[in-house]
Amino acid sequence: MKTYKKKPLTYYQQVELLKSRGLHFENTSRAERYLSEISYYRLSAYFLPFCSTKDKFNDNASFDRILDLYLFDRELRLLVFDAIERIEVAIRTQMIYQLSHKYNDSHWQDNAALFNPPVTNPRSGKTIHIYQDTQDIIANHKNSKHPEVFIKHYTLTYNSPNNPPGWMCIELLTIGELSRLYTALKNNKDKQAIANFFGLHHTIFTSWLHSLVYVRNICAHHSRLWNRDLAIKPEVIKNPSRPWIDKAFDSNNHRCFYFLSIIKYLLSSANPGNHFKDHLISLIEKHPDVPIEYIGIPTIDGKTLIDWKTQPLWN
Repeated sequence: MKTYKKKPLTYYQQVELLKSRGLHFENTSRAERYLSEISYYRLSAYFLPFCSTKDKFNDNASFDRILDLYLFDRELRLLVFDAIERIEVAIRTQMIYQLSHKYNDSHWQDNAALFNPPVTNPRSGKTIHIYQDTQDIIANHKNSKHPEVFIKHYTLTYNSPNNPPGWMCIELLTIGELSRLYTALKNNKDKQAIANFFGLHHTIFTSWLHSLVYVRNICAHHSRLWNRDLAIKPEVIKNPSRPWIDKAFDSNNHRCFYFLSIIKYLLSSANPGNHFKDHLISLIEKHPDVPIEYIGIPTIDGKTLIDWKTQPLWN
């Protein structure tokens, strides 16, 4: 262990430091301007493909190539974020529709018997009660100074039941809260009724839903998606009911491309006419110098990338 002694550098000093490490600059003034918009530390995450050894850039490394990689990652996040929105809306719709009709109840979300009871974490001692948490979220929205228009209309028009119907309440939940509520459903048949729409077993759907929340948050907070090990790995699907990718991709389920494949799979139900593949190809073609292998596409012989576009899911 040692004391951190690095001092802050001006934009000019940051450029000079990168020059001393072998990075090529076509226009230093332009580079300084970008460094004033994108912090040195954020950009440094994209240095890796251009360095064979620490703090030493390869001969062909340039600031423009690093910036191009950064912009690729930004556009990739926007593409993924848009797709997750479409999937999230479909998940909400299925949860509302399936459970409202199965129980013939507009207010099924208020039936505590449909959800798991509270559990206590043995380590922290904290009690987790997702049903009650959801009720609290609904109550907070109802009591807000500026409630949603449809919530205000309900509270001014009806005095019973206390809460608005499910098709209103579920719209109030974030995707993270939606994921927790799905996980808390006591009856696996209820989970399966929702998962059926996406052609998945409920255990796989639960895992993929958790990963959707995680990656959605990565995108929302503008964090790096390219060349990232996903902390919440989606479970590998063993017997897909629809076209999928080869088993060679299974070991990379912690990388971005496996998640992109999950998005493509879910969009086949959530938005069958989607152009996700076309947009992804266009993005890659727009940035031809980006080392695409870092998103987790496996190789055939250790060198040649598998042609992902010909995989059953993507073809």
